[in-house]
Order: sequence, then C-alpha cells, then structure tokens
Amino acid sequence: MTKHFIDFDNLSFEVLQDIIDCAIALKKQHNEGAINNSLINKTLAMIFDKSSTRTRVSFEAGMAQLGGHALFLSNNDIQLGRGEPITDSAIVISSMVDAVILRISSHEDIIEFSKHSNKPVINALSDLSHPCQILADLMTYQEQKGSINGKKVAWIGDGNNVCQTYMQAAEIFGFELNIACPNGYEPNQSFVESYQNNINYCSNPMDACKDVDLVVTDVWTSMGKESEQKQRESAFKGYQVDQKMMSVANSDALFMHCLPAHRGEEVSKDVIDGKQSVVWHEAENRLHAQKALLLHLIKA
Repeated sequence: MTKHFIDFDNLSFEVLQDIIDCAIALKKQHNEGAINNSLINKTLAMIFDKSSTRTRVSFEAGMAQLGGHALFLSNNDIQLGRGEPITDSAIVISSMVDAVILRISSHEDIIEFSKHSNKPVINALSDLSHPCQILADLMTYQEQKGSINGKKVAWIGDGNNVCQTYMQAAEIFGFELNIACPNGYEPNQSFVESYQNNINYCSNPMDACKDVDLVVTDVWTSMGKESEQKQRESAFKGYQVDQKMMSVANSDALFMHCLPAHRGEEVSKDVIDGKQSVVWHEAENRLHAQKALLLHLIKA
C-alpha cells in the first residue's frame, strides 16, 4: 500500500522520530561535503497553486542533493489548472514520477489526489495543515534542546494550518501546547474536537507563554486573506510576540516562526533577530527534514 504524508498523524511516532533522526544525520553528511545519491534516477513532481520560497527551494534542492530530479508544475503548466479532474491528473502524473508534493489551497483536493495516485503524495501546505513545517520545527528543537517530550509550547496568534498541525504533533510527541488566539480566529472546530490531549486554550497570550520552552507564531494574515488585513490587525492587537512576552517564558526558551515574517506585526524585531530565535535554523531544516521524508516514502 502506498504511503502518503498528508496529515502529521498519518505516520506513527516511531516513524516520525526516525525521519527526524535521519534528517539530522543527512544535515551532518551534507555539511561535511559527502555525496548521497540515494534517489538517483528518481523524479519528484511539485504541484503548486500558491507562490513559495522555502517549500519550492527546499524540495527542489533536496532532490538534487539526493541525486534525483524535481519538476515544478504550476497551474499554468498542467491541465489541472484548466479544469482536468483531479482523479485523471493523479493517475497520469503518478504513473510518470516517483513521488508528488502538492502545495495547494484545498486539503480535500490533496486527499482526493492521493486516493488515485500509486506513488507517495506529500502535503506541502494546505488550508488545514502544514506537516512538513512541523517536521522541521521538531527537528530544530531536538537539535537545539533534545527531546520535546514533556516540554511546554506556546502558540500565539492565528489558529491556522500551522497551529492545527502543532495540535496533532502535541499528542504524538507528548508535549503540552498552550494556544492563544483572538476571538473568531481559533483553530478549526474539527481539530478542536479531534485533538484534545495536552492542549490548553488561553484567553491571554501572556498566560500562554508562562514557563514555556518554545514560543511559536505565524503571520496574522495568511496568503489568500489579504482583504482581511486591516480587520486582522485590529483583532490581533496584543498578540505580538515581543520581549515582554518572551520574558515570562523560561529563560532558555526558543522562538520559532515558519516565515515569511512581518516584523512589527506578529513578532517584534528584537525577538525574531534576537538570541532566542532559531528561525534561520528552522528554515534550513525544511531542506533536511524533507530529504529524510522523501527517502522514507520513496524507498519504502
């Protein structure tokens, strides 16, 4: 049976931990200049309907570093963007490549694609979840601090796809997750109902950050919601992660942000560019975490 990575909990804790350990080893190998051709003659199709920096570069570079090849396919390049049924596209594309990533708005479309693909399908971002990002975040935490099991994490801001994937990860990896979102911007109700273990909802972001080991945030206005910018700026007042907020976290707490960041909005400049921030390690680790994921799925 073909394995996919559409939601973070598609894979077990043991498999996810093996992928993270492999990613750390691959990073060390790459930094030492070693050649790894594990995916030689393998091809990855990358289907995007959203612009991207980290996702495209990390997957494309990752395949090259493993000896393989990546094809970038936008809506303008394939018939999927011109009304071809997802079913037909999945059957045809998966017959020609070894894995497919999709960075598209509709989570349901990714699920539908996977049902008709005979090769692994990876969710590179959807409206509901962003599992590749959290894989990189957990890798980053392990590199910096060791196991995240039993630690406390604060999510501050929009209860978006990244937040919802953290909810899945909290249950699997056994960390406590404090979520502070403005009224009306909470996680999707289906996630609230499905993922309840280790999760606390806080009405005050300062309370959410108290004594935590990691503080995470994201942009207030996600791609596709630009028309809500002014409304969101008003609603998210008081939710900027600044030094005052970081001061109530543990003294050695880390700060993460999946980027791109808007300094002066969801995070202050002194936090994201400060000593507790690991955002650049986090961004780089998208490359290595996804290489490990590709190795697991393609060679499975």
